[in-house]
Amino acid sequence: MSFFLDQPILLIAVLLISGVMMTRFASGLGVPSLVLFIIIGLLLNQIIYYDNAQLTQTIGMAALVVILFEGGLQTNISRIRKVAVPALLLATIGVLLTSFILGIFAYFILDLDLMTAFLLGAIVGSTDAAAVFAAFGSKSIKEKLSSTLETESGTNDPMAVFLTVTIISIIEMPGGTNVLSLILTFFWQMGAGLAAGILIGKIGISAINKISLEASGLYPVLSLGFAMFAFGITEFAEASGLLAVYVMAVFMGNRSLTYKYSILRFNEGLAWTMQIVMFIMLGLLAFPEEFFNYAFEGILMALILMFIARPIGVFLTLVFSRFNFREKLFLSWAGLRGSVPIVLATYPLVDEIEHGYMIFNIVFFIVIFSALLQGSTITPVAKWLGFEKDECESPSHSTELLTLGQTKNDIYGIELPKNYAYEDVKIRDLDLSENIQIIAVLRENVLITPDGDTRMHSDDFIYVMMPRRLRKEAEEYFGRSKKSGMGK
Repeated sequence: MSFFLDQPILLIAVLLISGVMMTRFASGLGVPSLVLFIIIGLLLNQIIYYDNAQLTQTIGMAALVVILFEGGLQTNISRIRKVAVPALLLATIGVLLTSFILGIFAYFILDLDLMTAFLLGAIVGSTDAAAVFAAFGSKSIKEKLSSTLETESGTNDPMAVFLTVTIISIIEMPGGTNVLSLILTFFWQMGAGLAAGILIGKIGISAINKISLEASGLYPVLSLGFAMFAFGITEFAEASGLLAVYVMAVFMGNRSLTYKYSILRFNEGLAWTMQIVMFIMLGLLAFPEEFFNYAFEGILMALILMFIARPIGVFLTLVFSRFNFREKLFLSWAGLRGSVPIVLATYPLVDEIEHGYMIFNIVFFIVIFSALLQGSTITPVAKWLGFEKDECESPSHSTELLTLGQTKNDIYGIELPKNYAYEDVKIRDLDLSENIQIIAVLRENVLITPDGDTRMHSDDFIYVMMPRRLRKEAEEYFGRSKKSGMGK
């Protein structure tokens, strides 16, 4: 292994290739890939000494920015609107209740002082966006439930970070904070994070759509730059950078965006890369000889979290919601833990909080146990409760096919709405600019080469070549339903 240590680039190559291969292996076993990435880190721990919690925390936060940005870009805002209230309640009150309940158990079982016990609860109180997005990306779960869990996981990280940082400050400076100050800080972090996400999202959309760059591959890089900027500037203002990133991503992902397909694919690949790097580094930070010393406490806390704390938090938070008992049961079980708790567990290490290593190792056990038990049983539980659909509604076509270099013409994919206003109208009879050309029609998974006599049908997916300046006009024209009329 000294050969690999002398060749760090080769080591990185082997880790990336093995990490990608393991995603396929994990899928076949029904095990979340994060577990296998962590195992790689644990194995490397035997030959590489690594204990830099500060660096791990920095890389972990950068990875979370990329993961949240990618997840937000692919989130359908119409789905969020339907579940916004219960999801946000789970992301705030639900996290608070779950953290408090687990903290009480930790106080009595682990013989910790009260604030340190609550710190452990706060660290694992939130569900993980990376784990949830990965879990539901290829599974056909009832939309109402999957949307609730995805929205909750995308917005509850700020609450967990707020609780963790607040409790650490109380431990370090007992009596130095007051309730009113904490409440004002919370609303500032959430409100400013939300506002920053929307504002920077608007600026990002305007810049990406209006600027003309030499290479189309620069647009995804520009979008990522805005995500990092949103996080950095919001954190500088002492607000929630993670919330700003997710809100900005959702805002951008649901607007007309030049090179949108390229941006999505780039960030999807980068998010996977960051997950592999992050989990391997987190595995490196865990020392097996200490890790297994807390196996009993870790498994016990994981079971309490899964079967007591999370269910009580969900049922109490959604007591007045329209979710029935079985739906609340599934929401309780599908609250996966992942990278966020482990990254937050580095905070006590960095700040040298007493029992910091104990907290880190217990959190590590909780995450792995949650991923193995809950992550691998989501589909069977959904099927048992009757929430598995026959088909997944993930879009099968890209919204942008390619760009034609510096010609100022692009080829876009546009999905015609239901009850399309120009149903059964021939292409030759469409009142379109001569610069807008329909070059392909995808109908019921059959690709049609159109001519003037080809008729338009609702739900067709058409590829249109046009100058970039006409994109908005074309999207409005092809987006008309019979309700909106056929007038130009």
